Amino acid sequence: MRHTTRRGLAVASTVAIASLALAACSSSESEEEPTTSASGTTEDFEPLTSVSLQLQWLPQAQFAGYYVALDQGYFEEEGFTDVEIIPSGGDIVPQDALVAGDVDFAVAWVPKVLGTLEATGVELTDIAQVFHSSGTLQVAWADSGIESVADFEGKRIGSWGFGNEWEIFAAMAAEGLDSTTVEITTQDFSMNALLDGDVDAAQAMTYNEWAQVLEVVNPETGELYQPEDFTVISYEDTEGAMLQDAIWADTARLESDPAYADAAVRFLKAITKGWLYARDNPEDAAAIVYDYAVNAELAYPVGPTHQLWMMNETNKLIWTGDDFGVIDSAAWDKTVAGALSATNQDGLNLITTEPADSAYSNEYIEAALAALEEEGVDVSGDYTEIDVTLTEGGQ
Repeated sequence: MRHTTRRGLAVASTVAIASLALAACSSSESEEEPTTSASGTTEDFEPLTSVSLQLQWLPQAQFAGYYVALDQGYFEEEGFTDVEIIPSGGDIVPQDALVAGDVDFAVAWVPKVLGTLEATGVELTDIAQVFHSSGTLQVAWADSGIESVADFEGKRIGSWGFGNEWEIFAAMAAEGLDSTTVEITTQDFSMNALLDGDVDAAQAMTYNEWAQVLEVVNPETGELYQPEDFTVISYEDTEGAMLQDAIWADTARLESDPAYADAAVRFLKAITKGWLYARDNPEDAAAIVYDYAVNAELAYPVGPTHQLWMMNETNKLIWTGDDFGVIDSAAWDKTVAGALSATNQDGLNLITTEPADSAYSNEYIEAALAALEEEGVDVSGDYTEIDVTLTEGGQ
């Protein structure tokens, strides 16, 4: 039986995080002896046993590691007895929920948060870069004449908005193109805009909308559309590629509250184990997420085959040969540079100044990885891609 998204389980847990780590102990022990904080100082604090995570979309395999950590009891192993994973159908901006203090951590794309940081002056910290590669595509019909970003000028380009359009403009800026000639058409979270001829090129994620269009029957052939029916531009292959799914924390809380800093490391340990499980057991992980999705109050209606495709493609973005969750400074700098150089169809910039140094830190994920290795958890290894045969409607 699957657990519900929010659950309270009475456990007594002692979590030790060695070397660089933030150490935690059970409630009873914390009253008797001090706990070591991130800075290495010894302070008395009560370890947090409740934690909440704001997603940036509905339950799906894009977020498999978090649901797997819940399902497999990894949060319990790290001393959390009450865990809430909060979906968003677009009505909740993850970083805004974090700033408001409604959640402890949030999943959001880096450029979106950079825009929020500059616009509001708040401080948030990327404590784990889960996706190491961009999964964004622009998909056009094969006979459209759109072969690359260089062909975007004067075209109707589909985007979901909400900050998802910035890779488009960063890629155009890198090519020296005039972004004000582009007509950005807001598309829904499907490929209908392309299929209906409302856009010249539709935005898609490798793990979601790209599969959606390949799950549609071509009326001319009676068979599913094939990749060769389309031209696919991957932003990962352009200078516009930006860092996507990251775990964000409240900067001020990290600096002032040792219990929160400690919880950040334990939280990252739990989700690392969740993503390791999803890497090594993609079929089971996809089934776990599908179970959560079909039982959620609000979920995007995709079938089990689609979830498996999504799990396969998501793993490719995470397990790229780099250490799980560790922010690569070059990729961060590329994202910032793209955000600074890009102007949208109205000539407006996403950001105009470099973000503060506190906008990312590897301290917490490195502590989590070190602690896992100390405990005998193998955090190395690559993902072995599986074959997924798409079906009509992803069923």
